[in-house]
Amino acid sequence: MAKAAMNDLLKKRMTASQQASELQTSDEAYARLFREAPPPGDVQICSLPLNKLVPFFTADIGFRPYTPAQLNAFAEQLKEEGLLVRIIVRPMTHEGSYEILAGHNRTSAAKLAGWDVIPAEIVEADDARAIVIATSTNLIQRQNLSVIERGKAYKALLDAKNRQGYRSDMVDGTSGDSRQKFSPKHPPTTSSENRQKYSARALVAEFFGVTEYEIRKAIKLTQLIPQLQEILETAPKSLNLACADLMAEYDVESQEAFIEMCSIEGYQINKATMQHIVRQCPPPKAERQAMYAAWREARDKATERMMAPSKKISFDRKRFAPYLEGLGSDQEIESLFLEFLQKRAQKS
Repeated sequence: MAKAAMNDLLKKRMTASQQASELQTSDEAYARLFREAPPPGDVQICSLPLNKLVPFFTADIGFRPYTPAQLNAFAEQLKEEGLLVRIIVRPMTHEGSYEILAGHNRTSAAKLAGWDVIPAEIVEADDARAIVIATSTNLIQRQNLSVIERGKAYKALLDAKNRQGYRSDMVDGTSGDSRQKFSPKHPPTTSSENRQKYSARALVAEFFGVTEYEIRKAIKLTQLIPQLQEILETAPKSLNLACADLMAEYDVESQEAFIEMCSIEGYQINKATMQHIVRQCPPPKAERQAMYAAWREARDKATERMMAPSKKISFDRKRFAPYLEGLGSDQEIESLFLEFLQKRAQKS
């Protein structure tokens, strides 16, 4: 077999394996989280018009799209090699549209490449399975996800699990817009539900190879307002994770005060400053003027510490080397110098 033909065959086998792994991975995640196999359903393979596809909207899973440069490069690759892995969608009853579960970047790149249709797998999926498909592959394959992206994905998975017992409001679990969205209002939490949440978090942590602490921290950071999320992801020197974690404890209105604090040139808000603000203006709600006052007070104290004379005195040992022969430790030298100063003070 010619080398080109062999390479083409290997590529096709690898592509088929990768295609199967997207659904297989998501089904494994579903089975692990929900303790049951995903609902059975046929998978239809076809080419779909790009204008019939809509982005995933069932839950906020937080994944950022590729940059324009990445999408342009991807589009060029599609022109040369075609689409190696089909996108995954589920049908919506409205005007024959489809909700994208996996393949947003592939879809965007196809549009840039001038395509009208794109190869797709159409699956039957209720909201829970749709969320698992939309999150699991990205969480495993995309190693450069930010903490906010991971937090939103984990939260979507846990919300789907925790609502497992409250899904009687769904009109039709297999089509995208015939069902009611998950309600943001939940029934009162009981101790058994708390245990269920703990169990769900442990299951998610085990499947994706992270700790429950990492999941809790990542989800907590999703409570930041969008402006602070943007600063955390794009300008980490202006807002580090420790400070962001403390900011997330405040309500939306109070968090707005931190936007200006993070944007001052030459002064990066640090953990000591944030801890001072928290002591003076405890979360979850605080007056913005009081927060600004605490922030300025912390800055002034930091400036005073920087301007204050050092508590330690240091000497160039080389200059004193001829006079230090025969002396022992630094403590002995310190005692001798102190004795000299005391005698000098007595004479004056």
